[in-house]
Parts: sequence; structure tokens; C-alpha cells
Amino acid sequence: MGLGVLADGKWVSERQQEDEKGQFVRPSTTFRNWITVDGSSGFPAEANRYHLYVSLACPWAHRTLIMRQLKGLTDAISVSVVDPVMGEHGWEFSEGPGCIPDSVNHAHYLWQLYVKVDRHYSGRVTVPILWDKQTQTIVNNESREIIRMLDTEFGDIAQSDRDLYPVPLQDTIEQTIDAIYQPINNGVYRAGFATKQAAYEEAVTELFDALDHWEQVLGQQRYLCGNQLTEADICLFTTLLRFDPVYYVHFKCNLRRIVDYPNLWGYLRDIYQLPGVKATCNLEHIKRHYYISHPKVNPSRLVPKGPILDFETSHGRERFSSGI
Repeated sequence: MGLGVLADGKWVSERQQEDEKGQFVRPSTTFRNWITVDGSSGFPAEANRYHLYVSLACPWAHRTLIMRQLKGLTDAISVSVVDPVMGEHGWEFSEGPGCIPDSVNHAHYLWQLYVKVDRHYSGRVTVPILWDKQTQTIVNNESREIIRMLDTEFGDIAQSDRDLYPVPLQDTIEQTIDAIYQPINNGVYRAGFATKQAAYEEAVTELFDALDHWEQVLGQQRYLCGNQLTEADICLFTTLLRFDPVYYVHFKCNLRRIVDYPNLWGYLRDIYQLPGVKATCNLEHIKRHYYISHPKVNPSRLVPKGPILDFETSHGRERFSSGI
């Protein structure tokens, strides 16, 4: 359920997602155009021209919502939010709590947007999507590139001058995002969707080795790249937020919880408490999506009531000099 693809413009409700070793394989995203300040790419940075399609449950889409908030682009870039539960037709637009229907293309299913752009499209149908209202096409569906565009290309439009990709830290930011992607961001999925024991154990071992490493780093500095919030922190935050409510149980990532890591747990609360971030976090959508949409992982589709987590308690990260 929900793990379908488009094949020559036709929706196929199931897809192969593991290799012969039982390892989860994430296909590459397909739309990789760029918005630029000067418009040289064909997509100039303009207010009210672009639209974000997101899921509040998806950690990749969540990155873009956080960046939109932190940069003060909520008035300039509109948003649609899909239903948290993926059905036979994948991501769906609904009138459910926290959902925002598609006011731009009036689609019922997300895959209809991909077919609108290319009626013979073959591949995964994913959020986030950055849509150009003027040319009626998908600009980009790669979260890392979307947050970079929102961060660096909308300077004249953004209501915040916060810089999450400062020149002195750019190499470090790139290296850090690369370092956390495979073992952590993708690692929870590699564990959760593994179909053989060896594949699962490899993924879980790499995941917790990485978490242990960053726990030590965050004992010395406030954020991943020093004492200044950067894009790398947004990329890690969305995975950590989902860890204890979902990945620990649903994806069997149960060596330790994030609350068992003093520095990671404080770091998670620190970012959650930044102005605008809490508004992008919806644990109801997160839990409903994972526990209901993956019947091969959770056949009963029961959604657990817990855990009880308080993201608003004092985090103590002020002990480090701050470059927020």
C-alpha cells in the first residue's frame, strides 16, 4: 500500500524496493531544475510563483517546511499538504485534519501532478515537490536542493536574513549532510524496510554508530557544524523528531532512544523550540502515516498511543556560544 510507482504514465500500486540481499534501495529523484536569483535557469526567484507540495509525515518534505518558516517565505510560497495515510494510489489530497488540498492543480492524487508534467512519466511519486505555477511544471523534487534554493536564492523576498549556508562553513555543511544521509536519514529506512536479517543488522549497526558519533560531537558544540545553525541541522532534525515515536518501534531501531542520548535529546529540543519550527511538526500525521501506510511492516495497522515526549522542556544548549 502506498509504495507504488508510475510506469509509462500509469499508476502501479506495488513496487520492488529491495535488492537480492534484502537491502532497501532508494531510487534517485528525477526533477532537478533550479530557481536562481537572476532567472538564468529559467526559474527566477519570485514571490507567489512557486508552490510546495508536502507531507507533514515525511522527513524529507518536512525539511522544506522548516526552511520556508526560518527564511520567512510563508507568504511568498504557498503550500499543499497531503493526507498522512498512503492508500492504493499513494499520496492523496483530502480534507482531513492538518491537510491542505491542492488549490493550484486541483489534483486528487499526487501522481497526477507527475503525469501532468510528463504523461509518460515512469518512476516514484514523492514529496516534496516545488511547483512553478507559471510554467505549470515541477521544478525540483529533491529535498536537499529545495532547501538550498529556499535558503540562498530568495534573499530579496525572504523576510528573514538568517543564513543557514554561510560561506565559511559551506564545505563543512556539505560534508556533514553527506555524512548523516546514508547511516541516519536513510539508515532508518534501510533498517525498517530490510527483508533479510543481515541487511537489517548492517543498517542498524551503522545507524547507531553514527548516532553515537554525533552524540559526542554535540557534547562539544551546539550544532553539527559548530555553534551556528545550518542546513545540516535541519536535515538531521527531521529524522530525530520521528525516531522515538516511529523508528524505534516501527523500523526496529531499538538499541537506544533519542531521549537516552543527553546531547542529541537536548539538541532536538533546541531546534524544535526555534521560532516557527514547532508549527511544522505534526506527530499525529507522522504516527498515522508510518503505522498505517506500511502493512508489510505493521500488518495490524494499529497506531501506538505513546511515547510521551515533551519537546518544550529546557534544553540547556545555551551553554555553548550561539550563532543562531
